[in-house]
Amino acid sequence: MTDLLKNPIFQDETEARNWLEARVWANGRVCPHCGNADEAKITKLEGKAHRAGVYQCNEPACREQFTVTVGTVFERSKIPLTKWLAALFLMTASKKGVSAHQVHRMLGISYKSTWFLMHRLREAMRSGGLEPLGGEGKIVEADETYFGKSEKPRVGSQRRGAPYLKNRKVKNDRPIVALVERGGNVRSFHVAVADASTVAGIVSANVRKESRLQTDESKLYKKVGTEFAAHETVNHGAKEYARGDITTNTIESYFSVFKRGMRGVYQHCSEKHLHRYLAEFDFRYNNRVSVGIDDKDRATELAKGIVGKRLTYRRPNPKDIPF
Repeated sequence: MTDLLKNPIFQDETEARNWLEARVWANGRVCPHCGNADEAKITKLEGKAHRAGVYQCNEPACREQFTVTVGTVFERSKIPLTKWLAALFLMTASKKGVSAHQVHRMLGISYKSTWFLMHRLREAMRSGGLEPLGGEGKIVEADETYFGKSEKPRVGSQRRGAPYLKNRKVKNDRPIVALVERGGNVRSFHVAVADASTVAGIVSANVRKESRLQTDESKLYKKVGTEFAAHETVNHGAKEYARGDITTNTIESYFSVFKRGMRGVYQHCSEKHLHRYLAEFDFRYNNRVSVGIDDKDRATELAKGIVGKRLTYRRPNPKDIPF
């Protein structure tokens, strides 16, 4: 890690900006205000009157100035770009994550700033509007797990709003539902309750019907499983973990890395931030070495993901704070 941080992009603001521009604007500069991508109508502003890296859109209806960080999670940050890129590389190179305290010590910025910086990068890792997983002849594994105690006890629908507090059969833990295409990507969701209807909705919306769905013996998947080309199960209760190519070992492996990272690195995570940590572990899994993506490529993918996403620390109305 020490050698990594000796790279010029972590020492020189110009080098850092050039690296970021080469990835965010890989297909040419784009005005974040109006979407103008005509290089002939974009001027680089130079001279003592302008700070480095400023461009102006020459569209008559726009005429706005911008830099590569405008319209990204980096926008309006006072943290040097070199520090942003160093944190970006540290987060993408660490399989189980890296703590905000560790980054704070390594980069020499305050813990508070580091904590928010890392949440911005997790937001950049988040992806939405994706195509369903699987396809004809492909296998998608589905499973659910629980991590950490829920801050609000689960309320029983048949108990007139009274929470479950003593019933050991009802979990008050935070439920997570995850899907993984074998040899492909993972997609995980933090849900309020992992019941049959919630799980069925997630599986139906995120897995192609011609896929082979593989789960454990849980009854949560029994009904939704009939929608797919095949629903194949292994019986963990009988200590059966694989039968031919039928297994849930892939999704179990993902959960193992996630839990090791959350317990050993992050340690403390409030429920309102859990979805961001899931996005971080999803991103690293989906951009792993076994699919041909190394540390540098993973950092490039994250740099591309910063566009069009904003998280602000303070807003006029507390209800608007995205945390």
